[in-house]
Amino acid sequence: MIVHQPTQRGAALLSAMLTVTLVASLAAGSLWQQWRSVEVETAERARVQSQWVLTGALDWSRLILREDARTGGADHLAEPWAVPLQEARLSTFLAADKSSPVDSDTMKQTFLSGQISDLQSRLNVRNLVDSGRVSEAGMRAFAKLFEKLQLPAAELTALAENLRFALDTSPDNGSRRLAPLLPQRVNQLGWLGLSPKSLALLSPYITLLPVATPVNLNTADAMVLYASIATLDMAQAQRMVSARQTNHFRTLADAAKLTGETTSTLSDAQHSVNSRFFEVHGRLRQDDVMVEQHSVLQRDAMEVKTLWRDNGPQWVPGNPLK
Repeated sequence: MIVHQPTQRGAALLSAMLTVTLVASLAAGSLWQQWRSVEVETAERARVQSQWVLTGALDWSRLILREDARTGGADHLAEPWAVPLQEARLSTFLAADKSSPVDSDTMKQTFLSGQISDLQSRLNVRNLVDSGRVSEAGMRAFAKLFEKLQLPAAELTALAENLRFALDTSPDNGSRRLAPLLPQRVNQLGWLGLSPKSLALLSPYITLLPVATPVNLNTADAMVLYASIATLDMAQAQRMVSARQTNHFRTLADAAKLTGETTSTLSDAQHSVNSRFFEVHGRLRQDDVMVEQHSVLQRDAMEVKTLWRDNGPQWVPGNPLK
């Protein structure tokens, strides 16, 4: 009688090893699923906390603009709303709030920064169309900007005509179905004929608001001042920027005296020393993770309302979304 004990022992050992491997694999898979669930829950918790904090920052910005309206006067870059909030530890803002849903350890590792910008410091694309027609004053301002940036004039013509077409909601517009979509953001102006290159060069100087708006001469940079005032050259625009750092323009007459323009040249429809539309940019950083939020606010007297709000990094024309 022949007994194959070594073979049987080898088979038993192999079976035991396979069993251990299977159990280890199942345990590793279960551990990975548990780890993944924890990570997802942690990320969701961080997202909710970040949104809560950024929403609070937006409400704080609205309060600042409301208080600025209460004091009255011209809007200029020396006012509290125009001072950027440099990156600061979140605990600095919430230490006194014992009911805060953000735990203290998270606050110590989280940093908040932000800025309020005047959207009327830029040329408003909406000014290109007035009462269903292409505006001569709007075209003059944009033509100077296009010429200075060496952009094709044909794109400006297409932009104005397509915007007029998109705004035409009259029932007798038989070709309405062929009209381009009306953009809501600057980065959508490619729909109206702007090339990516042109949009990238224009984006620091233009905005797109729901109504026509004048340029605030207290907050516009030299390029926008140059474009918005028909007879102004760049040297005069630079002098305006330098002069208002000492004394801001309280009225259009103050600006006219500095430039030598007549008050009729600086029309209320095209120029102002006050603003209604502002952009709020908030950023929350925790370790290597950043959450950003961009909002557009409209202020009418003491009422400040949010027109739209986007989460995520700001899109820059010509660059991929991050």
